[in-house]
Amino acid sequence: MTEHLTIAQRLVALMDDLGFEAAHIATQIPGDIAEFVTMADARIDGVVLIVPTRLDAEPFVGVSDRLLMLSGERGLTAATTAGAAKKLPGAKRHVLAGYEAAGWSDVVADRTDEVVRVMAEFLEGHRRIAGTRPGIRPPAVATGEHAGLTWRLTGNGPPLLLLPFFLAPSQWAPAVEKLAQRFTVVEIGGPHIGGIAALEDRASSPSYRAMFRTLVELMAPGPDSRILDVGCGSGALDRMLAQMLGSSVQIVAADLNPFFLGEARALAQKAQLADRIEFVEASATQLPYEDASFDCAFSITVLEECDADRAIAELARVVKPGGHVGIIVRAIDLPQWWNLDLPQDLAAKASVPPQSVAAGGVADRSLYTRMRRAGLADLRAFPSLITLDRPDGPIWRYREDAVLPQLTPDELTQWRQATTDARNQGLLMQAHAMHAAVARKP
Repeated sequence: MTEHLTIAQRLVALMDDLGFEAAHIATQIPGDIAEFVTMADARIDGVVLIVPTRLDAEPFVGVSDRLLMLSGERGLTAATTAGAAKKLPGAKRHVLAGYEAAGWSDVVADRTDEVVRVMAEFLEGHRRIAGTRPGIRPPAVATGEHAGLTWRLTGNGPPLLLLPFFLAPSQWAPAVEKLAQRFTVVEIGGPHIGGIAALEDRASSPSYRAMFRTLVELMAPGPDSRILDVGCGSGALDRMLAQMLGSSVQIVAADLNPFFLGEARALAQKAQLADRIEFVEASATQLPYEDASFDCAFSITVLEECDADRAIAELARVVKPGGHVGIIVRAIDLPQWWNLDLPQDLAAKASVPPQSVAAGGVADRSLYTRMRRAGLADLRAFPSLITLDRPDGPIWRYREDAVLPQLTPDELTQWRQATTDARNQGLLMQAHAMHAAVARKP
């Protein structure tokens, strides 16, 4: 059974199965490899953190002499990597000139040649031991699954493990062929790693599921309704919806990210719900459907990252008159809360939610005004508090990793002690707010 393995244990098991004594590893999400770099140091040749938006530097101190960070010139990734560089002596940092990388930026597609060149030059100078066991030569192309991780292997040379980006639509695809000319490239996926793991973890939270049930109740779909989910991610909520409403309801789950759609289809198949959900590649701001095509439509934590007004207009356009539109976004204008015994100044720092939102996106109370301005009526708002209580889960790590870089060494010590005390008491939890509303199309 592999269900309760950590990501680090899964990666070690996969390397053993593929015959890799050591490997390079690259990811956007430092939390995915934080345990791995501390427990398997001898098996790591080089590490690349590519446009990370959140980064706790402490786990990477031991590999700082083998660490490369890529960032945008402006924005959150620039500040994140610049701060980490001060705590990681020996680490290298490469800035993508003129580029502003957000958490959802398609950086490998946008800067393919530069990313490949910088990664290859760095990693080829940090190969300490042979990558494969004597007598084992990986095939030129292969796919498989081991320890809950799916993998696709391409090329020959020193092993390079590519972990999923959080939201980037193209993931590593634009760079794989070029990297495979120098490395044995292993693209890793599955429900236990990357953005998919975080979305699945979030959807397992009772308070998150309760918020979604409220949204469905207010949309009030009929027994034969056709429902559109815009920005379905891992498809976790669509699977929940299919189980809630029965087989007569038609669910269309759209996402701009083909990697997410592939993972969502696989999870639906595993849950024996593949025939109940249609997965479609589509943009929230240009839906490929006729006017009045659906009885109701919803979108959850997507409008932060796009032209929100255009997306709301599209949701309203494809819904039939009398049908409902439901929208949920993160609330960056409301404090988050940690059940920790902290000094007032430190608690104030931790209470500020991550301020990650696109220029045209929405992540505040203006959601409600925007929905009314789009012509939607009978708006029912239900701002919701989401509680997380699994500190070893990916969505907890993702939120905590936004706090830790802001702390001084003394504050970091206080934070670690407070979290240890709360965990020992069984009282470690975090809560953050979401703006949510359902409205009717006249």
